[in-house]
Amino acid sequence: MKSAIRILLGAVAVLVLVIVVRTLSMSSDALEVPRVEIDLDEDAIAGRLAEAIRFETVSPGPPALRDPEPFRAFLSWVEQTYPLVHRKMKREELGDLSLLLTWPGTDPSAPPVLVTAHYDVVPVNSGSEADWTHPPFGGEIADGWVWGRGALDDKGAMIAILEAATTLLEEGFQPRRTIYLAFGHDEEIGGRDGAGAIAEHLRAQGVRLAWSLDEGSFLIDGAYPGVDVPVASINVAEKGYTTLDLVAKGAGGHSSIPPRETAVGVLARAILRLEENPMPGGVSGVTAQMFEALGGHMPFLYRAPLANRWLLGGALEALLGGSGASNAILRTTMAPTMLEGSVKENVLPTEAIATINFRIHPRDSFEEVVAHVKHVVDDERVEVRVRRAGNEASEIASTTAGGYRTIARSVAEVFGPVAVVPGLTVGGTDSRHYGQVADDAYRFNPMVVTLEDVEGFHGTNERISIENLAQATRVYARIFRNAGSPEG
Repeated sequence: MKSAIRILLGAVAVLVLVIVVRTLSMSSDALEVPRVEIDLDEDAIAGRLAEAIRFETVSPGPPALRDPEPFRAFLSWVEQTYPLVHRKMKREELGDLSLLLTWPGTDPSAPPVLVTAHYDVVPVNSGSEADWTHPPFGGEIADGWVWGRGALDDKGAMIAILEAATTLLEEGFQPRRTIYLAFGHDEEIGGRDGAGAIAEHLRAQGVRLAWSLDEGSFLIDGAYPGVDVPVASINVAEKGYTTLDLVAKGAGGHSSIPPRETAVGVLARAILRLEENPMPGGVSGVTAQMFEALGGHMPFLYRAPLANRWLLGGALEALLGGSGASNAILRTTMAPTMLEGSVKENVLPTEAIATINFRIHPRDSFEEVVAHVKHVVDDERVEVRVRRAGNEASEIASTTAGGYRTIARSVAEVFGPVAVVPGLTVGGTDSRHYGQVADDAYRFNPMVVTLEDVEGFHGTNERISIENLAQATRVYARIFRNAGSPEG
């Protein structure tokens, strides 16, 4: 008996030792390089963003409803506001309202790169106008902030890119490799006519990009427990997208004599089964890369499960799955978004329809999503229809290639020590198009966001601080310079 206890205690001691060693072995070094000072007129930059916000470049649901006049006026304003950019770069309007600028490099043999943003914005939710501290399209500057729709998503990035390019052109800078600046007009509705047209134009010219940089994540501050430096999440992939309809059949008839099972009831049970049986997830692939890079910056108790997934992976997944944000990076998600039934309150529908949107994790495919839905629903009375095939998840960009290192170094040169981690974009960006002509597609805006700032995305009181806008301008300037280095 004593021998058995000694063996058990010895095994426990070995297990604890393995856990501790693996936990302590996770690197916690933040990227730290010499700081670079760049003098800017921060108030002037903020003023120009404020002007940009006043153009109501709204992408509505159906593209046919778009009013093109604010878009044309905005492009005219860009040309007048940044004359040096337009004198030194080739200017092309593609897809009618999108802009491509070519900044020629000195070395034609160096593969070009592309930096992009979009200038269309989502509508303001009807009835929410009074909830805004400052009018959504007022472009007002107050209390150190620029307020309005597009400040963060994504006119702020576009203005920062143009300001950075202007600053370098004024210094006489010319990049070693050609740099494309692309500004799409329809990203909020898929980017097909904007970024899609630009990508096709580049492909037709035989252009192959070394890398591209788009929106997709930020410098995240305060979201991770115990991490005392900003986290630069350079997203290396984005989820795919598809929408399915579940269609349940019923006999119909008058609501005063309903059958035991109605089409609506059958449909409700099918939805519930899907919610209770999500697609398999896990801390693997891009998600594992992110947590491995982040874990070294966390306190021991948070770091331990990340370093010992072989033992604690199930508990870790259960913990992360409890949050909508972290669950989204673990698996393909499903979200019922629309319901359709009877045309009248006292009529039983012969057909009840639920529209469900899926964001496809890189480990899964469209066919696997459809197969999972059919398997889980498992009801011959429910038909699964493809409403929108959408697109598969993107390719995963390299975390060791020059583009990733260029972006990371540029951020650290401006912000100081940062935790650089690869990440996964759970929404959609124009990179779904640019990634078709780039070896690596990265998604990152060099601006600091907090959990409070996130509420402004597609919501109320969108804003960016003047300091944040200026810092983003500095990072883009360093990206343009560093992209020309041999390893960039």
